Amino acid sequence: MPQSLTSIKELLTARGLAPRKSLGQNFLVDHNLIRKLVDDAATKPGDLILEIGPGTGVLTDELLERGCRVIACELDDGLYALLKERLAPRLASGQLTLIRGDCLNGKRALHPDLHELLSKPPSAASGSAPPLFRLIANLPYGAATPLMTNLLIDYPNCLSLHVTVQREVADRLAATPGADEYGPLSVIAASCAVAHKVAKLPPECFWPRPDVTSAMISLIRRPAPLTPRLHAFADFVQAVFERRRKQLGGILREKFGIQEPFGYPEGITYQTRAENLSAPQLLALMSAVETGNGRTSAVS
Repeated sequence: MPQSLTSIKELLTARGLAPRKSLGQNFLVDHNLIRKLVDDAATKPGDLILEIGPGTGVLTDELLERGCRVIACELDDGLYALLKERLAPRLASGQLTLIRGDCLNGKRALHPDLHELLSKPPSAASGSAPPLFRLIANLPYGAATPLMTNLLIDYPNCLSLHVTVQREVADRLAATPGADEYGPLSVIAASCAVAHKVAKLPPECFWPRPDVTSAMISLIRRPAPLTPRLHAFADFVQAVFERRRKQLGGILREKFGIQEPFGYPEGITYQTRAENLSAPQLLALMSAVETGNGRTSAVS
């Protein structure tokens, strides 16, 4: 039976636990929305799912009931112990793998245990590849951007991402050139995936109620990224967006030592601003900067 708000409170109270604001613990209690997110991911029995911040296991239960194999990572020691007890049969069967700790190891890497599970072939068979998986999670707000960026750039075997995040983060993921929300995260997402919004979530969908509105969004990975040099591209985009409304010519001079005259790609001039450039245009600009600097790796 799905966990009700009453049962969630009882589970926590029995263990002397309470939602921790410092960890962004706002539990999604609307089961219709939980099912909507999983439905959007179109999971099948046997699919491997990464879940971050499972809390008391409301979403985890839905995934397991659908026959998915789940790798869940929980930072809170009390909730980890709760999940380990509640879902002991699933752990024993191997359907669930539970990891304790921060899903991130710094800003540019995953927890070592997560990396091991998601990047290594499931067997030692010759020619085997890392497992295909999807991220389905009600993400802790503080981890959302670095986690999704890492998965998009470093884990091409992550087929799609289906998440609940702050509405502002969802807006940035789906933003197009010229929009106020458009920035580095928008560019990296567009370089690797196609985004679509699934639902808008008011605060009353959570317990306790957060101070912000949330949204569900899905990113479906493209067959191939815009460039294989995603790390270099991400660094370049971050640099040119640091002063997003300044003219590009000035930014290129300050950041990369580019002097005029400079061979800007078609449609780009000294006066152009980064916020108005698409991902392909920014990639063309990076290539021009590298050539203009007389070397092949101006951005590393």
